[in-house]
Amino acid sequence: MSLALAPVGAAAQEGFTCAPGETYIMNVMVSAHPYWVPVYQGFKQAAEAMGCETVFSGTPDYDITKQIASFEQDLVKNPAGILLHPMQSDPFIEPINRAIDGGVSVTTFAADSPKSKRTAYITSDNLAEAKFAAEEIVAQVGDSAQYAVLENPGQSNHDLRVTALIDYMEANFPNMELVGRQATNQDSNAAYRATASILQANPELAALWIPEAGSAEGAVTAVLEANADVLIMHADVTPTTLEHIRAGNIHMALNPNQGVQGFMGFMVTFMGAHPELFDPFNDYKVSGYNPMQVPFVDNGFAVITKENADSFDLNVYMEGRDPN
Repeated sequence: MSLALAPVGAAAQEGFTCAPGETYIMNVMVSAHPYWVPVYQGFKQAAEAMGCETVFSGTPDYDITKQIASFEQDLVKNPAGILLHPMQSDPFIEPINRAIDGGVSVTTFAADSPKSKRTAYITSDNLAEAKFAAEEIVAQVGDSAQYAVLENPGQSNHDLRVTALIDYMEANFPNMELVGRQATNQDSNAAYRATASILQANPELAALWIPEAGSAEGAVTAVLEANADVLIMHADVTPTTLEHIRAGNIHMALNPNQGVQGFMGFMVTFMGAHPELFDPFNDYKVSGYNPMQVPFVDNGFAVITKENADSFDLNVYMEGRDPN
């Protein structure tokens, strides 16, 4: 039996390697944002293990038109696959579908374009994040307090983090009062102004939930300047918010496991480009669709507190690593 299995194992091992020059691209918006750094490191680690080449791409701007243009430029390079963070869902439907129809594997990560033909989607469980945040807020401030949220409408994961928390509060803690909900769109200056306005109108504000770290940077500044006693929780992390966590100004951050996101993002993108390695028990041969379909991969999330903040120091993590 072992002799019969050996050629199959050898063939599978040979299959999980790239051809010379086979390239996979990771495309994002606001390309200088520190969030992408550990994701791309995980992406590269998986690619290097399989002899593949990688490119980091996208736009430095928070601009959907510019990100789509960068995606179009990536397609001209004829990559085997693209791991894509779509700034907005619907504008990317046609570009993703065209890429798929042209033989390019596309996986979305951290935000989705669910109506597109993308092969896979990997992110943290935003519903679980929202539930955790809601329960932690109530555990800290009680179940009859005022809270507010900042938001970034149009980005799927951020939308879900906000709406799910509000829904969970309404269903489980009806005495929690939502007194502020403002769009700050990852802009720290806008978040500073919005938080200052909410505090002025609601001096009894007890907690603030923010679906991303950029707005948290501005919000914590406003809270400190007002000398207010407000519990701040946010998703993601930046070096700035990490310092505020260390100082006790931010209670905690819920951070997607970025390395897993990048590593598994590469793996499912590779599989989408090599469906011949997979022969599932379904109708893919007659229906014509790519058998490598993964509607959702949960990369998990970490809870960052003052006690474990040192483990999330990006500068320390990147020592001796190639950022490119």
